[in-house]
Amino acid sequence: MISLEDYVASFGEEPGYLNFAAEGPPGRAVKDEQYAQMSLLGRARFGTIDSLFEQGDRVRDAVAALTGFARTQVIFQPSTSIGLMHAMFGLTGGVAMSPAEFPSITYAAVRAAEAIGAVTPIWLETDHGRVTPGNLRSQLDGSVAAVAVSLVDFRTGYLADLEGIRQVIGDRLLIVDAIQGFAPYELADVVVAGGQKWVRAGWGTGFMALSDRAAATIVPVVSGFSATESGLLPLDEVQAPKAGVDAFQISNPDYIAEARFAAALEEIAEVGVTEINTSIRDKVTRIIDLADEFAIPVVSPREVAERAGIVVIEPRADQLTVLTASLFNHGVTTTMRDGKVRLAPHVSTDEETFEMLRSSFVSFATAITV
Repeated sequence: MISLEDYVASFGEEPGYLNFAAEGPPGRAVKDEQYAQMSLLGRARFGTIDSLFEQGDRVRDAVAALTGFARTQVIFQPSTSIGLMHAMFGLTGGVAMSPAEFPSITYAAVRAAEAIGAVTPIWLETDHGRVTPGNLRSQLDGSVAAVAVSLVDFRTGYLADLEGIRQVIGDRLLIVDAIQGFAPYELADVVVAGGQKWVRAGWGTGFMALSDRAAATIVPVVSGFSATESGLLPLDEVQAPKAGVDAFQISNPDYIAEARFAAALEEIAEVGVTEINTSIRDKVTRIIDLADEFAIPVVSPREVAERAGIVVIEPRADQLTVLTASLFNHGVTTTMRDGKVRLAPHVSTDEETFEMLRSSFVSFATAITV
């Protein structure tokens, strides 16, 4: 086991970084894995490169340990968007989603509808972008075959109630974009996540997990030579795709990316998702308290059950430039969008970062009262 303190100590991002909802800087385990595997490949010593081909099994085990899916229900994907494209292009019927979802969901659905016509996007009315069991219930009809939602809404920071949504939608497929954290994913039928944000494994990493029902329902429209039943390079003929989630591959994966992703997930499993989530939520509370101290409106959820690792603040329109300039001048990295500022901590967000954020708020408060 790895203690939370040791896990935190393995990261080395500069103080002031509060943009983990966009990119999560990797830690020592991932960087060491990258170096070790690349060195192995670079030397090409007799008999050693074959170990790279074992990384797919390592990823399956690591994802299974954290999601509740069986290892046979998991496949590596290079990004959330690729996995969602696989899912949407293979579906038939209506897929209900918020138009405010991260574009990985909406673009996959619309592109599939335009290209094939088997899937129909059904645009939900939401509570300020939040998909809840309550607002879903009245909008479901016989045309809805699946519901797609993000675990954490990237704009509002709202943490979806997967259990409530599961109960409301019945036997429809539940598709979840899981890039912003881990939850009881066994409630879902399709779970897709990239590894460059919450997992901190870098770009080009991710997974797709399918329940048995989803694997039997979703057609592998884009399935390449690495996904055939024989498991061998299919020369001189085009073979049928494998059964289940294994069909959703196009070519051989980036084995070093698989190793990076597995290393990050294995470390998370040793520390514990609950411990990591608790640490992040404590840091979210501190950011909310700081915003309240300086009377900066917080528009993301305050209830612990409704929030994850994102705080969204929204100053008056005439004060936005002053706030963003104050953050920039104090070296605080954030995302600004649609008149709001998104602050996203992680376990390694340190005291110096909080002091930098406080100083930026002091500068902001001073400037708007002069």
